[in-house]
Amino acid sequence: MKLRLIANPAAGRGRGARRLPAAFAALEPLGADLRVTEGPGDEARLARQALDDGCSAIALLGGDGTWSNAAREIIRAGADCSVALLAAGTGSDFAKSVGAPATDFARTAELLAEGAARRVDAARVDDHPFINVAGFGFDASVVEAMSGVPWLRGNALYLYAALRQLFGYRGFAAGVHAHGEAPLALRPELALIVANGRHFGGAFTIAPNARVDDGHLDLVRVGPASPVRRLRIFAAATRGAHLGFAEVSERRGERFVLRFEHPPLFEADGELHRAAAAEVEVASLPGVLRVVAP
Repeated sequence: MKLRLIANPAAGRGRGARRLPAAFAALEPLGADLRVTEGPGDEARLARQALDDGCSAIALLGGDGTWSNAAREIIRAGADCSVALLAAGTGSDFAKSVGAPATDFARTAELLAEGAARRVDAARVDDHPFINVAGFGFDASVVEAMSGVPWLRGNALYLYAALRQLFGYRGFAAGVHAHGEAPLALRPELALIVANGRHFGGAFTIAPNARVDDGHLDLVRVGPASPVRRLRIFAAATRGAHLGFAEVSERRGERFVLRFEHPPLFEADGELHRAAAAEVEVASLPGVLRVVAP
């Protein structure tokens, strides 16, 4: 096994730098060498470099954004390279769905040595791969607002930004149909969440029925709701009970087409992007990633 550790010291607003010595100490006996990101999104460059250098396993120290940026390059390359998730980010949600012991560096090293890994799905928004969740509307607005809250980190950061947006966010119009169905008329929405994994935002079980290895995506829609109902839905989502509300619906599929009035802002694995057009395709990418896990 040729192993490389890619570390994002800025992950979790400095948590990555603090956890780097422990992560490297756990993996160095396996022959790991280290590369450190130099700026936002640099994980992609370092992942490509690791693949070019013939690495058969890449350990990623960071959060969902770090993991996603590197995994995107592995997916695009079609590489059969194991990915070990080491948690140092804000939410580290993908590891929860995969069952990876991301906070236990010693256990992760043991699994790497044993060659333990599982095949999992990823997904894409148009040609942009993601591994956990893509969100349109309220969720994207929350992620955008998080950048203006420098004094918080971890789960508290998302919760604070979400509560600030909860009553003021006005919503948007969208239509959703599965590939091959007739397009539907646009209707008011608060949020559209397309989930490969079950968790997001650190504290929310947004798609409790989602599985990362079934070749499907779970699309959760939240329609217009009064301020009181928004708060109740928000609270219920922390335990995955929001699907019982009349304003919330869920459907599963391999591929969806989402239509908007304008090219939408969306978040994918905690990072913001702007779609190229008002119609967006979201699709599952079955079994494209091998993740170190029991």
